[in-house]
Amino acid sequence: MRGPPIILLAVSAITSACAVPLGMQNTTGPSAGETVTGLPLPGYGTLRQEEVSIALTSGDLRLLVTPLEESVTLVTAPDTYRRLSTLAAAHQVTAGVGATLFLVQFFSERPDVRFVPEEVQLVSRSLRVRPSRIIPVTPTWGERRLKQRETEMAVYAFEAGIDLESDLTLVYGLDQTTAWNVILTRVQAERARARARGRF
Repeated sequence: MRGPPIILLAVSAITSACAVPLGMQNTTGPSAGETVTGLPLPGYGTLRQEEVSIALTSGDLRLLVTPLEESVTLVTAPDTYRRLSTLAAAHQVTAGVGATLFLVQFFSERPDVRFVPEEVQLVSRSLRVRPSRIIPVTPTWGERRLKQRETEMAVYAFEAGIDLESDLTLVYGLDQTTAWNVILTRVQAERARARARGRF
């Protein structure tokens, strides 16, 4: 089964209208090539969006869930970082201060497949967390129905209990995946490489 397109025109429209937030350079801190929080500087990551996203298949549905936190997006390639960070900035106020944001995409190879947005949940530190807010990105999200080989997208806000530096389980209905555990190892390794690139 072919996966969903990673970013659609709806996201491109948002990015063209918003300024791109950049991490603060750490010019006086203990190490060059890092932000003041110890993360790599923007522009030195190389990962594709799908390499930092959790994929889950549930019947005819395929879900792709991408964290929009800087701790993750900074390890992506520059164009991907710009899209994801701008998307996060555009929705952070609506989502609420302190909310952890994810881009959630639904896709199906078959026509007329229904999806239930509220069924997307996360388990972090043994706590099951439901989204506090779901902000549509594609205009037909509210129909809760997929056309063949088209993607519906929304930004999900989770208010508490999400730790992206530890085990995380994605749940949709009766299906779930712990793929984040592998992705986190990839993200952490790329952080180290991106910091090293930023020093030269």
